[in-house]
Amino acid sequence: MPGPMRGPMNGQSVADKPKNFKETTKKLINSYLAKHKVAIILVMIFAIGSTIFTIVGPKILGNATTEVFNGIMGKISGGSGIDFGKIAQIAITLLGLYILSAVFSFIQGFTMTGVAQKITYKLRNDIAVKINKLPMNYFDKKTNGEVLSIITNDIDTLSTNLNQSITQIITAICTIIGILIMMFSISWQMTLISLVILPIAGFVVKSIVGKSQKYFVRQQDYLGHVNGQVEEVYGGLTVVKAFNAEEKVTATFDKANDELYKSAWKSQFLSGLMHPVMNFISNIGYVGVAVAGGYLAINGVITVGNIQSFIQYNKQFTQPINQIAQISSMLQSMVAAAERVFEFLEEPEEVITAKGEIDTSKLKGNVEFKHVKFGYNPDKTIIKDFSAQVREGQKIAIVGPTGAGKTTMVKLLMRFYDVTDGEILVDGHNIKDFDRGELRKMFGMVLQDTWLFGGTVKDNIKYSKEDATDDEVIQAAKAAHVHHYIKTLPKGYNSLINEESSNISAGQKQLLTIARVILADPKILILDEATSSIDTRTEIQIQSAMDNLMKGRTSFVIAHRLSTIKNADLILVMNNGDIVEQGTHDELLAKGGAYADLYNSQFDEEEE
Repeated sequence: MPGPMRGPMNGQSVADKPKNFKETTKKLINSYLAKHKVAIILVMIFAIGSTIFTIVGPKILGNATTEVFNGIMGKISGGSGIDFGKIAQIAITLLGLYILSAVFSFIQGFTMTGVAQKITYKLRNDIAVKINKLPMNYFDKKTNGEVLSIITNDIDTLSTNLNQSITQIITAICTIIGILIMMFSISWQMTLISLVILPIAGFVVKSIVGKSQKYFVRQQDYLGHVNGQVEEVYGGLTVVKAFNAEEKVTATFDKANDELYKSAWKSQFLSGLMHPVMNFISNIGYVGVAVAGGYLAINGVITVGNIQSFIQYNKQFTQPINQIAQISSMLQSMVAAAERVFEFLEEPEEVITAKGEIDTSKLKGNVEFKHVKFGYNPDKTIIKDFSAQVREGQKIAIVGPTGAGKTTMVKLLMRFYDVTDGEILVDGHNIKDFDRGELRKMFGMVLQDTWLFGGTVKDNIKYSKEDATDDEVIQAAKAAHVHHYIKTLPKGYNSLINEESSNISAGQKQLLTIARVILADPKILILDEATSSIDTRTEIQIQSAMDNLMKGRTSFVIAHRLSTIKNADLILVMNNGDIVEQGTHDELLAKGGAYADLYNSQFDEEEE
């Protein structure tokens, strides 16, 4: 969404337009605003009241001016002069009206803020619940930034604009109607002169906005190019200097910057014309009103105070019109943000296909893949015909080149995705017959990318078992060979991960995640290249921790370094989604096939 800039309508930005304004607005009203209809009705009543009290003010002030004028003229003619008592009475009345207007304005603002924040609170809760129900393939299609933008930017845009737009729409409409009524009550002739100026002003505004809008869009586009290039060059500054490409990147930047300058200059110049042009047109209107007012006053049709009141109303009349134009932009942005939020909330959820209760505590960990077929896209099958049988307690290694389908297999096993055809059985039960949550309780997973949150070391280990005792946490840490490291931290197990242990290494992070899995005591383990980015010395320590972890458990090990899986009970060699070989390390080497080629090539690399 474009960022704020000085726009053609008093600083508004180029509005982010929704695809279906009407449908999204209906959803917003029916699903969220309707629950607060009493509060919104109160907002409308107080907003109307506040506006009415404000509009009446200039008319009463005009009466005070008339009293002063008549008093002065009376004094000149030999009369008693100015009636200060009457003026004081008018001033007190005016002050009372303005106080009432301020109170009404405060109440409607307070109420509307509450409504907007309650709706925002509900939307954030709905999104938080929805995230945990979305299938993994949704996050494959979206970047983290896109999802975070919905949760943060779109919700904030919706909250801010909702809070402002409803009250401003009510206030602006009431102000226009009220001012028109007051102007006609003073002089219909002067009112017609004021209204004649409006189409002229509208034509000028439309012409300037039409010309400036395209330059604002172009400015935003080139601003993105310039920012992107600066970020890219700054991030790769070492490479730029290494290849002596300073002049090249500077020339590219100058070209983009020149285009940005041209579009920005034109857009800012045209938008800057708005104020003087509107002032000129307004001044022409004031001249017409002043001439007509003077003529009517000489003929005794209106008073001097009426002329003053009318000029005040005339000045105020254009404000709500400009305000409505700004609100239109706010509404566009608000509905566009709401549309993205609703699209997210309406995404298909993970299908729960559990047929009945299966007691996972009694299962042992036998796994069978029967003619499994799968593709992330329906038109592209990557697992073509996968069959394998794994007995409880066995260590199964899955090896193969990048893109062979190794990680996909474990994702299918945990039901992050469902198979396209065939079936996966755990102790004879199709995994589709399990509740997803219950199924995943059977698994423990250690990934190449470690994930620790900003809590204490103890909380990070207990993440897999919230009710674990301190002694259980310590035993898990000892089994993972990370207890000694934790004791060296300033507060031991109560040290905060992101503060007191900011120097934690990748290997120590991995050991903490292993401790977390050990504490969970799962029946089936999945180790996805858990040592691929670790140095050899740390790898030995992690391998020892993982050996402790795998004792007595069915284990699936996705291996990058083949030297770590020599003792596997079964090695599955995958390529292009199929098992091309299977057997033990010695059996596969003896065959001299795909596994032998992989092992020997890796051995040769290590020798070099």
